[in-house]
Amino acid sequence: MSMVETELLFSGGLADEKLGFQLVNVKAQKENNPKVNCFDSFDRHRELGSPKHLGRNWNDVASLFSRNHECLFFQLSHLTQHFLVAALKLLSTIMELGLPLFPGIKFPTPRNTVLARSSPNNLPQFSSNASSSTSISVKPPTKTVPGKPEADVVVIGSGIGGLCCAGLLARYNQDVLVLESHDLPGGAAHSFEIKGYKFDSGPSLFSGFQSRGPQANPLAQVLDALGESIPCAKYDSWMVYIPEAEFLSRIGPTEFLKDLEKYASQNAVQEWKKLLEAILPLSAAAMALPPLSIRGDLGVISTAAARYAPSLLKSFVEMGPQGAFGAPKLLRPFSEIMDSLELRDPFIRNWVDLLAFLLAGVKSNGILSAEMVYMFAEWYKPGCTLEYPLNGSGAIIDALVRGIQKFGGRISLGSHVEKIIVENGKATGVKLKGGQFIRAKMAVVSNASMWDTLNLLPKDQLPKSYIDRVKTTPQCESFMHLHLGFDAEHHNEQDVREDLGIHHIVVNEWERGVDADQNVVLISVPSVLSPNLAPPGKHVLHAYTPGTEPFELWEGLDRRSAEYKKLKAERSEVMWKAVERALGSGFNRDKCEVKLVGTPLTHQRFLRRNRGTYGPAIQAGQGTFPGHSTPIPQLYCCGDSTFPGIGVPAVAASGAIVANSLVSVSQHSQLLDAIGI
Repeated sequence: MSMVETELLFSGGLADEKLGFQLVNVKAQKENNPKVNCFDSFDRHRELGSPKHLGRNWNDVASLFSRNHECLFFQLSHLTQHFLVAALKLLSTIMELGLPLFPGIKFPTPRNTVLARSSPNNLPQFSSNASSSTSISVKPPTKTVPGKPEADVVVIGSGIGGLCCAGLLARYNQDVLVLESHDLPGGAAHSFEIKGYKFDSGPSLFSGFQSRGPQANPLAQVLDALGESIPCAKYDSWMVYIPEAEFLSRIGPTEFLKDLEKYASQNAVQEWKKLLEAILPLSAAAMALPPLSIRGDLGVISTAAARYAPSLLKSFVEMGPQGAFGAPKLLRPFSEIMDSLELRDPFIRNWVDLLAFLLAGVKSNGILSAEMVYMFAEWYKPGCTLEYPLNGSGAIIDALVRGIQKFGGRISLGSHVEKIIVENGKATGVKLKGGQFIRAKMAVVSNASMWDTLNLLPKDQLPKSYIDRVKTTPQCESFMHLHLGFDAEHHNEQDVREDLGIHHIVVNEWERGVDADQNVVLISVPSVLSPNLAPPGKHVLHAYTPGTEPFELWEGLDRRSAEYKKLKAERSEVMWKAVERALGSGFNRDKCEVKLVGTPLTHQRFLRRNRGTYGPAIQAGQGTFPGHSTPIPQLYCCGDSTFPGIGVPAVAASGAIVANSLVSVSQHSQLLDAIGI
């Protein structure tokens, strides 16, 4: 459920900004499990990290990496200060060959806030047994999965990351089965219908669906590989309600300068120009490497580095001296770039914090510069637009499901995975709540969060350091949601405003910070662009506080109790007031035909998210998102608990990385050829 979904892949980063190659030898830890090996699959043909996919030319390299059960990973040093930042993305992926999930690897310092607020009390909870500790209110899980109870790859969860992984595996001619506990696919991006109103449960501010080619959005590249597309409506503005003013903010190279002149100061105008001049030369590097070319093993040298060397060189030239010397900053917090430019205007600092928060749920001191540079390049270039899928965010899920089924993949709804089965030290399948065993001949891929995945595993098969790492990873806070269906007819000034736009952003106070609870409300009225989402003459609305709602306020409450209902009314009031501000004085909450309030307990219950969390709280410049391997051979992870991180483009990329890594380099390269990248 990312708030602003642009064509970004750089959600993760390196703990060290140094550049160049330096081989570092790290012995594999065997605590509690002598079979654990950091690469763990060099001696298997069909698993992540297998150099046997790479061809004879890589045999010596592979033997270097597997000798004496030791792990080697690439750490960036000062040797190549002018190396392309796009290559840094590649090197970061190489470093992420599963190592961050393994014992013996120092866990990066967690951040204090992601998606707003994170505190020492905001740590995950775990059940005492192997099953997940939450349940959802849907039809009873099926006792058996239709068809054969096995597949090459079993994917747990049908979020965007899991569906992208499954779709590409099906495209690679692998037998893949997706198991979803809910009776609707999509995870945090699913849509649901009540009384003829079709609601988005999560993200609604997107861009890049129509992009194609090497620089396309990761999700767009996956859809292209599956032969699917998503019809979209395009627009270029949203309403902003900040302490200084209310105005229609347009993306593009010059429009925002007019807003600054009117609502800020001439100094703010000059600082904004200075910022754009400094970061736009870096944008070529941020777009040089196609997301779909990345894989989680040494084959990435062939599918990415060698294949795109000309474009990498071109981007290096286009960056010029200023961009080349500034390239290392892309792996640091964006606030450091602003500090180096001595940008002090309060409006500019607050606005950039808001953009960072809309993009990744953190302020400028918590977001990678690469993400912001990419966003600036996409939002402030001539002719840029935002997109909304006609038929809602569920259209994204429908397209992915069609793609999976088109290539022979299967999806089983109402199939709650209770346990991941480990036999002889390897993940061999899953057990459903009804008792059925589903065998995975090649791999199990979990699209659940790291905490929920841990709850599915037998603890005696895991190193203590791995368990401790997951349990102590701070979490982002949760959400409050408000879904409304109401009359859209405009007959006089007392009705809902006639010029209603699709998106509205309300900031109550700058002083508290955009990541403070009850301070920022995002509102989407998608029926403005896609009228079929509501009955004729009606509108559908989704408002939410984006990852700023503390779970501890709700912990232990009975959802049927008067106390719970009272708290819902109190904590939802900030959203109601924001909606009334956005829709105008003619809006009457009492006349809404549909009124639904969601809480962190709703998030936990329906999305199967531990404590209703948005994802891991990992601070830019201090840590990286975990890789996709686990201490259990043949068990891999994708989604927002893994590299590249949180957000629709990032989770799509994570699913693609796992899928690419489970097939040969030859198959991977053929797919890149087929889609023209």
